[in-house]
Amino acid sequence: MNITDLIGESTEYDKKQALEVRKPKSWCKSVSAFADGSLTAFYRVGNQSVPATPSKLIELVLKGSATSYDSLKSKYSFNNMSFTKLKSTYHQKTGNQFDESDFESFGIIDSEKNLTNAGALLADESPIKHSRLFCTRWNGLDKAPGIVDALDDKEYSGGLINLLQDGTDFVINNSKKIWRKTSDGRVEMPDYPERAVLEGIVNALIHRNYLEVGSEVHIDMFDDRVEIYSPGGMYDGTKVQERDLLHVPSRRRNPIIADIFNRLKFMDRRGSGFKKILGDYRMHPLYNSSKDPMFNSDNDSFLLVLKNMNYDSSSYKKSGDKKSGDKKAAIKTTTKTLSQYEKILNYMEKDKEYGIQEFCELLQLKESRTREILKGLLDYENKIEAVGLKKNRKYRLL
Repeated sequence: MNITDLIGESTEYDKKQALEVRKPKSWCKSVSAFADGSLTAFYRVGNQSVPATPSKLIELVLKGSATSYDSLKSKYSFNNMSFTKLKSTYHQKTGNQFDESDFESFGIIDSEKNLTNAGALLADESPIKHSRLFCTRWNGLDKAPGIVDALDDKEYSGGLINLLQDGTDFVINNSKKIWRKTSDGRVEMPDYPERAVLEGIVNALIHRNYLEVGSEVHIDMFDDRVEIYSPGGMYDGTKVQERDLLHVPSRRRNPIIADIFNRLKFMDRRGSGFKKILGDYRMHPLYNSSKDPMFNSDNDSFLLVLKNMNYDSSSYKKSGDKKSGDKKAAIKTTTKTLSQYEKILNYMEKDKEYGIQEFCELLQLKESRTREILKGLLDYENKIEAVGLKKNRKYRLL
């Protein structure tokens, strides 16, 4: 048989006399071309070849063309968007006015005046519907059903700056801050270092994969921790739990958004977010190694766990361990008064003091019952404080 009869190329096959050892790209292209018929593409994660999802394929194409999602032209009109939050925050943070020319230099519009995806995500009323933030303060240590499943629950939408501020406020409002006296003042000890919370939410919003349409950023608060979940793993495909957190180089999935948040002084370009979170925890007066934040990622998600610095596991009782009297008390202080708590807190304004009669009129209750509800807010929720002696006592928001 003549060797030339075995050599040939067509759409269905490609015959080779020998493997081109010195030209691996050449025969790898052939292997890839003939495998595309299976409609499945693979990419490497560590030592594995993982099937690529449609959004991952788009991300790989963008990465191969040195383009990012946030730099692409969006389907929305710039003329229909407002950016008052971006402008006011920029002025507040830098002292400078936001000029019209900054829209292009920031990457909010491209050179042809088209609104980019970054611009659509930063608009006051962002039209990108899956750019949302779900926040829940769960009752206990997990999401298991109980007498009251959630103590607070919010869904936020809008521009990224609004989402950052709403998420940060949610964590702060559902946290406590204890303090102890010192010789020259007092030391405050919040449940969670505020800078670590801010950094964690910034990372979740900035580095999430916006090609994942059916998923949002989640903040889940429990008695002992806060979990911040973001769609999209590490941009370089590695697993964060296998990295040295103090030496992770900056690789940004959305470089335009990251640059804008750097200009707004919410983050920096040096990839030091992990280091800042760890550092803030280690500066807390109650720090020990068991309270270190935890980072975990896989191919499609990133999870940050921030520990409650003031939580004492030895004092926690599961609902099944409570005595019947405790259970009745729990029902009384949650299901029967939760709406009154919310009504009072929504009524009160910062730095203003209120007397008992104002709350009696607000709730349409007798003074004795109103005092019970206020005591619950004082002792259980720790959202208000009492000022003055009992007879002329006033109440104000913490």
